[in-house]
Amino acid sequence: MADTRIFKLTEIAKSGDQATKTVFYTSDSTSGSVWVVKPGQVVVPHTHPTGDDFWYCVKGQGLFYLQVDQEVAVTQGDMIISSKGQCHGLKNTGKDDFIFVSIVGPLPVGYEKLTNS
Repeated sequence: MADTRIFKLTEIAKSGDQATKTVFYTSDSTSGSVWVVKPGQVVVPHTHPTGDDFWYCVKGQGLFYLQVDQEVAVTQGDMIISSKGQCHGLKNTGKDDFIFVSIVGPLPVGYEKLTNS
């Protein structure tokens, strides 16, 4: 995988009973994933305490969590940057799959699930 530099999204993207993350590369400093979020599915609001997360929205429409209780509409072609410690997540509100590519770094980024309770 370390020598691969060109990836086919259609060969990587997988879906399941919940929002599905497929890692397609990892280096010493960054990791790349493709997410498929079916209609109604959610990427739970969370933070990465020690790393940034860049999303490129490839397909679909949804609501992005700026905060656990604050959402903004996003769609195909949008680019989202969440610096370390910033809330991010997504709810697919459309009729089609929402697909985005995520690049995180520096590794390890950590993970903290957020709730509004």
